[in-house]
Amino acid sequence: MRAGLITFHFAHHYGAQLQALATMKAIQALGHDCQIIDYRLPHTTRTNQLFKKSASVRAVAADAHTALHYGSFQRRFRRFEAFVAEEMALSPRRYTSVDQLRAEAPEYDVYVAGSDQIWNPYIFANRQFDPAFLLDFGGAVRRIAYAPSLGVPTLPEDKSAELKGFLAPFSALSVREKRGQVLLREAADRQARVVLDPTLLLNGEDWGALANPTRRKGPYILCYFVSDPGEAAPYALALSRKTGWPIVQLAGARRKIDGAAELVFDAGPREFLALFRDAAAVVTNSFHGAAFSLQFRKNFFTSMSPKERAQPTFSRIYSLLSRLGCADRIIGLDDTAPLEAQMDYDKVYERLEAERADSLAYLKAALEGTALPEERPQPAAPARPNLCAREDCTGCAACAAVCPVNAITMEADHEGFLRPVVGESCILCRKCEATCPMLHPPVPGPAPAQAHAVWNSDEAERLKSSSGGFFSLLARHVLEQGGAVFGAVLDETMTARHVCARTEEELAPMRGSKYVQSDLGDSFRQAKELLDNGTPVLFSGVPCQVDGLKRYLGKSYDNLLTCDLVCHGVPSPAVFRAWLDGLEAARGAKVTGVRFKDKSHGWSHPWLTVTFADGSVYTEDFNRTGYGRGFGMQLFLRPACALCKYTSTSRPADFTLADYWGLDPKLELPVERDKGVSMVLVNSARGQVVYDSLAGQFGQTDRPLEEAVTGNPRLKSPLKANPKRGAFFAAFAALPFQEVEKRFLALPPLHYRAAAKVLTPAMKDRLRKLLK
Repeated sequence: MRAGLITFHFAHHYGAQLQALATMKAIQALGHDCQIIDYRLPHTTRTNQLFKKSASVRAVAADAHTALHYGSFQRRFRRFEAFVAEEMALSPRRYTSVDQLRAEAPEYDVYVAGSDQIWNPYIFANRQFDPAFLLDFGGAVRRIAYAPSLGVPTLPEDKSAELKGFLAPFSALSVREKRGQVLLREAADRQARVVLDPTLLLNGEDWGALANPTRRKGPYILCYFVSDPGEAAPYALALSRKTGWPIVQLAGARRKIDGAAELVFDAGPREFLALFRDAAAVVTNSFHGAAFSLQFRKNFFTSMSPKERAQPTFSRIYSLLSRLGCADRIIGLDDTAPLEAQMDYDKVYERLEAERADSLAYLKAALEGTALPEERPQPAAPARPNLCAREDCTGCAACAAVCPVNAITMEADHEGFLRPVVGESCILCRKCEATCPMLHPPVPGPAPAQAHAVWNSDEAERLKSSSGGFFSLLARHVLEQGGAVFGAVLDETMTARHVCARTEEELAPMRGSKYVQSDLGDSFRQAKELLDNGTPVLFSGVPCQVDGLKRYLGKSYDNLLTCDLVCHGVPSPAVFRAWLDGLEAARGAKVTGVRFKDKSHGWSHPWLTVTFADGSVYTEDFNRTGYGRGFGMQLFLRPACALCKYTSTSRPADFTLADYWGLDPKLELPVERDKGVSMVLVNSARGQVVYDSLAGQFGQTDRPLEEAVTGNPRLKSPLKANPKRGAFFAAFAALPFQEVEKRFLALPPLHYRAAAKVLTPAMKDRLRKLLK
C-alpha cells in the first residue's frame, strides 16, 4: 500500500521536521510505502529565510542578531535543508497551493493528515483552515489522520461547521491531545483517538542513529526553550549550581538565560538530536524537548504555559507525562519533583511501550482500513466532588467548613496558599459543591448611592488603625452587646490567622492591614455556633472570605454584621515567611511584630515597621521593601486575584472599608487628613442602621461614589496577572530567597526609575509591543 503524508515537513523547526520524518518511518515500519507530499507554503518558505527584510522593530532586531551570528545561522539553514533532502522520501511533484493539489492530485492508496498544528486555523496567514492539510483534494481515496492538533482551546461556530465538512470523508481520526478529542466531538460529532506524538513512535536507538557524532566532553545541562524561558530558567540555574555542570543552551535570538556557558545557534536536526543524546540533564519548555528527553532517558524538567496550567488535562505535555507517570517533571505543580530527584525510567518505559504499541496498532488499522482496535482503558480516578478550578479558588474554606465528615482539609500548595484537599473519608454528599462561591458566582446587587469619608473621633484609636479607624467603632459596637468579632491577626509566629475576639484586649491585634492571606481555621464554624446561640457577631475579611462565610451559613442571621475590605490581592504566606526569615537572619533576632502601614511618616506615605526580640526596629517605605515591591507588582498574589469576582461596588458585606485614596485634595476637613481617612460604603439596610447609630463617634462627609472608585480601582476591576509570576515562584522553589529578592524584588537602576516616571502607561505598553 502506498501512503501519501501531508504535514509540516519543510519548516526550519526541529519538532516539525522530526515529527514528519517519524510519521513517515512509522508507516514504512508497518510494511507500507510512504512519501511525504511536498507541499510548501510560500509563507513558510519566506519564514525559513535568514533575514526578515521588514521595517518592524522586532524584524530589524532579528536581522541584526542574524548578521552578528551569520556564519552560525547559515550553517543551521543548510543543515535543515540537507536533512529534508537526505532523510525524507518526497512526492515527485512539489506543490505550493491547494489549487495545485486539486488540479493534479498525487496518486496514493491512502492520504494521511499528519501531526503538528496542521489543523490550527490561526497559524496561517489568512487565519483560516488550510484545506490541503484537511485532505480536501483527490478523488475516492481513503483519508485518515494521525495526531494532528488544532492548537486552540475553542472554535467559533463558523469554523466548527467548516471543520465538520472537511472531516466527513475521513475514515479514521486521531489527535495529539485531549482537547483536540473534545473539539472534534463537539464540532464534528466524531470520535477521535488520542495517540502519541509521532516522535515517540520511534525509539532512542532510532533517533541516536540519525544524530551527529559526539562533540562535547563532560556532562552538561541542555536548555531548549521555544518561548520565554520564564519559570524554567531558575531550575536550570539551580541545577547547574547543585551539580557543577555547565549550561549549554540551544538558543534563539531573544531567549537567552543568565548563566549559559555556551549558546548554540547552528544546530540542525542532527545536531539537535546529538545535544539531547549527550546531555546529562535537560531543562526545557518545549513539548519535543520533553519528548526527546524521554527518548534518551534524561532527567529533565519542563514547564507549561499559564493557559495550559489553567486546564492541564487539555495540555499535550501534561497529557503525555501524566500517562507515562512522570507529570512531576512539570515545573510549578504541587507535586513537582525535587531538583535532585532521579526519574524511574523502568516504570516510565513500561508505560511508554504500551502507549507506543497502542498508537501503532491504531495507525496500522487506519492505514489498512480494518477495524480500529479498542482504546486502551485509562485507570479510573477515585470519585471526588467537583470543586472550582485551581485558578478560581480563593481559599475561602467554605467547602472545608461545610463538610459533614471533615473530609476536606485546607493545605498549603507549592506557592504557600491554602487549598482544599479532599480525603479518603469523603462520602460524596456534594455539599461542598453547593457551597463553593466560585461555582455559584455572586449575583450583583444595587451599588450604594454614595461613599463616605470617615474618621474616628478618638484620635489615638485612629492613629493605631490603618486608615480612619471606622472598623474599631464597628467592633466595639458589637463587643458592647456581648458579641464576638472575627478578624485577622498576626500570631506569635507572624502567621496571619482569623481569630475570635470577645474583649477590647483581644480586638487590638486586629487593627491594621495584614498584607498576607489569613488562615481562616475553624472561624466559620465558631461564628455559626455563636450566631445560633443568639450572640451578635461581626465578621471582617476580604470579600471572598465574607462571601464564603455567608455561603457556608446558608441563611440570613439578624445578629450577623459583616464588613469586607477593598483588596489589592492576597500575598502568599510562604513568601511572607521567607522574607521575614531573611530579616531575622540579617538581624540575628526573632521578629516579634509587623506593622504593614505604620503612620509614623503619615497616612498618605505608609511605612513598613518590623520589631525584633532584641529591641531593634527595621522601618522602611513599604514600596521600597522587597516585600512591598513584590506585592505592588502582583508577583506573589493568589492566582484568583487576577480573576476576582468581587471587584465592583456590589459587595457581599454590610460595609466595605478602605483607605480613602483619591479624596479630593481641595476638600477641607476638620481634622488632619494625614492621620488617616476611611472610605466607607454602606451596602445594606442593616448596615445603615448601625452606621446611623454610631454617627456621634465619628466625623464624616458624603462623597460621590465615582470618586471612591477612582481612588480605589479594585472597586471596578481586578488586577492584571504579572507575566513573571510563574518565573518568580519557580525561582522561589529552586533558589535561595536572597537570590530571588535580587532577581525579582530589588529596586531597578536609577535611570530605569527615572524613565518609568516620565513614560505614560500607554507609552510603556507600546514599547513592550515593539520589543516583544
